Amino acid sequence: MNAVAEAAVIKQHLIDPEICIRCNTCEAICPVQAITHDSRNYVVDASKCNLCMDCISPCPTGSIDNWRTMPRVRAYSTVEQLGWDELPAELPPEELEGLADGDATARAEPAQAPATRPDPSGQENFNASSFGATLPPWSAAHAYTNLYGPKAAQKTVTATVVGNVRVTEVGKTAGSDYDTHHIVLDFGALPFPVLEGQSIGVVPPGTDEKGRAHHARQYSIASPRNGERPGYNNLSLTIKRVLEDHRGKPVRGVASNFMCDLKVGDKVEVIGPFGTSFLMPNHPKSHIVMICTGTGSAPMRAMTEWRRRLRQSGKFEGGKLMLFFGARTQEELPYFGPLQSLPRDFIDTHFAFSRTPGQPKRYVQDAMRERAADLAVLLQDPNTHFYVCGLKSMEEGVVLALRDVAQGAGLSWDSIGAALKREGRLHLETY
Repeated sequence: MNAVAEAAVIKQHLIDPEICIRCNTCEAICPVQAITHDSRNYVVDASKCNLCMDCISPCPTGSIDNWRTMPRVRAYSTVEQLGWDELPAELPPEELEGLADGDATARAEPAQAPATRPDPSGQENFNASSFGATLPPWSAAHAYTNLYGPKAAQKTVTATVVGNVRVTEVGKTAGSDYDTHHIVLDFGALPFPVLEGQSIGVVPPGTDEKGRAHHARQYSIASPRNGERPGYNNLSLTIKRVLEDHRGKPVRGVASNFMCDLKVGDKVEVIGPFGTSFLMPNHPKSHIVMICTGTGSAPMRAMTEWRRRLRQSGKFEGGKLMLFFGARTQEELPYFGPLQSLPRDFIDTHFAFSRTPGQPKRYVQDAMRERAADLAVLLQDPNTHFYVCGLKSMEEGVVLALRDVAQGAGLSWDSIGAALKREGRLHLETY
């Protein structure tokens, strides 16, 4: 039996609401669905958490790595956690006296997430997140993190909007406007070093319906390390205006609408940067395969642009770049025009549209299978790195496609999948 279930006193796993940026990384990676959230907080169900620690390393802020010594019968419920603005203090020792005896305080040994897990019917489902790396490529540049934030020396840094343009075609279907913006923020003389694959937090002004300050919202950086405009201390973001929730109900996203409505010269409070693993390789002849949907294109644009600038300099011999980019329609696809203008000998681009009238549904994994021969070669090359970013629903299909490509070429997916994770060459960032 699990030691946590037997112990009178447990080390309860909790998430710090003060520094959590609601990026969904922990919930996406948890193999036992112990982490859930509402519109405000991410919480851990003590009855489900097996303390496998899979969520600890990927967390960009460290908010996930918090623990409280608690009597098992008094473990904080998810309902209690959803109402927190900050973590509760540790219980005083006198409240634990007589409950813990020597080693009776349990914090289970880390357990590795299985590659498959049972669904309610008893059938085994493929666990795509178990193959995702938590380490960066060996040649990745050093990433600076948490320079600004609730528990940093400086809480926020003020950036100035120097650009805000729409990057999706104007079009409406079923009442939804595909309004995605490319927003450029300038930090002036204030240090804010970033790398491709990192993210920042934007703190919207104002308060929620209960009068509490809004939490920061996370956005991936869409520009390379030397800025949207080379040589300037700026960066860009790709932000879709949120007008409905995942169930299709009307809702006006606080941060996305604030950002999309900004004018040149407006000020934005920023925290971060965040992220130490979703980073690109820097060694010559390294290959990059990018698979994304919607605004998941932001880090892919950053990586592509950095490689393009290196190519122009003539000082770096890059490897192959492949991009599989999915959306419901062409109108909803950010950067569709600029992507088509990139030379084919620089990047091999494939689009997949799932809602084009009169056409069968096509997803990124379908496009990947069509290029199985090329991907099989890349899977066998230790210089190949894979990056997946977009909706959580795409994750399983993409990793299954990689598995099928490997097996179709007579390769061992167990060996290749393990190597991709171990060597920091398969990165999953979904929401």
